[in-house]
Parts: sequence; C-alpha cells; structure tokens
Amino acid sequence: MADFRNLRTQAAAGRAGAAIDEGLRSYMLRVYNLMALGLAITGVAAFGAFQLAFNNGELTAFGQAIYVSPLKWVVMLAPLAMVFFLSFRIHKMSVAAAQTTFWIYAGLMGLSLSSIFLVYTGQSIVQTFFVTAASFGALSLFGYTTKRDLSAMGSFLVMGLFGLIIASLVNLFLQSSAVTFAISAIGVLIFAGLTAWDTQRIKEMYFESDGVETAGRKAIMGALTLYLDFVNLFLFLLRFLGNRN
Repeated sequence: MADFRNLRTQAAAGRAGAAIDEGLRSYMLRVYNLMALGLAITGVAAFGAFQLAFNNGELTAFGQAIYVSPLKWVVMLAPLAMVFFLSFRIHKMSVAAAQTTFWIYAGLMGLSLSSIFLVYTGQSIVQTFFVTAASFGALSLFGYTTKRDLSAMGSFLVMGLFGLIIASLVNLFLQSSAVTFAISAIGVLIFAGLTAWDTQRIKEMYFESDGVETAGRKAIMGALTLYLDFVNLFLFLLRFLGNRN
C-alpha cells in the first residue's frame, strides 16, 4: 500500500512539473515573440525613415528635421524617455497599454537608429544583424539552460555598464580612437554577458500562479530587456564589422 501511495505521489509530482515546464515554455516563447516583433518594428521604422530622408541623394525636409534641425535631439532622446516611462509605469498599466507603449518605443528607436544608414553600408548592416542574431541566440540559450547561478556575474556586468557609460561620455570630449575601440570591445563583452544573465533572470521571474495581467506585464518587461541587449550588442558589433560609407 505504501509503495502504491508513493507511486501516486511521484506521478502527481511529475504531472505538476510537466505543467510548470509547459507554462514556462509558453511564457518564454511569448517573451521572445514580443522581442522579435519589437525588433521588426524597429528595423522597418529605421529603413523607412532613411528612405524618406533622402531624395536623389539629397536630404528632404523630413531628413533635415530628424538629422540636422534641433528636432534631432528629440529623436535621439525620445526612446530613452519611453524606456523610463514604461519601466516605472508598467505596474499601473493594462497589458494592452503596456504592449502598445512597447511598440511605440520600438518605432521611435527605429527612427533614432535610421542614422546608421548614413554611416555604414546596407550590406554590412544586414551582415552584422545576422551575426548579432546568431550570437544572441547562443548566449540566450546558454542563459536559459545553464544550471549555474549567473547573479554574481550579472552584478559585475551592471557595474561595468555604468563604467562604460561614463567612459563614453568622457570620450565625447577626448575623441580618442583608442578609447573608442576599447569601449566597443568592452561593450560587446558586457552585452554578451547581460544577454545570458537577463535570460536566466527572466526565466526565474516566471511563477505558475501569476494571473493573466501579471504574467503579461512580466513578459513585456522581459521582452524589453532582451530587446535592449540585442540592440546594444548589434550597435557595438557594427563598430567592428560595419563598412563605412
């Protein structure tokens, strides 16, 4: 009788574990789908804005507005403002509102990133994107599957990120090519590590008993986090792999 009860207990535990695994897979798939759609919106917005900015090799009125006029600062800073807004307000927003805000943010980021087409050739941008996608996929898979706790590495990487921001601001005045190269190399390493750590952290945020709204907000914030890791990894890799116009 005792053995029979143990078998029933083990079977119940197995079914519960399978349900959690299925829920986790569904949750992570939603995170990746949201991130991928955000990247698609950014790519379309960036390429579309660049096309509208030029006509026969000359800047149009739209191009003058986003690349030359004081409005360019709004274009550059608007995505940052949207990130802070979404991060601080998401707990008070509905899932639909938070998702819409994420799409708007992705579009604004595309408008801001359209300037890379002025600097790098289209072919090198596409090649770097696929290199980034392959690297990101491998790093995120590692973060998802590893049994090692990456929290200590994550704390170190966050401190390194703040140092990288400070160094970038200082180099705006120094304009040193050596410092620029070092910042780019360190940036690739930092965001490579952050991709793995953030994936593990997003995975650990999953809780089977979360309601629909809570799970939806977590998925959006997870998608935003991985989206930022991807975009920054792409931009730092572009400095190495991109061919300048």
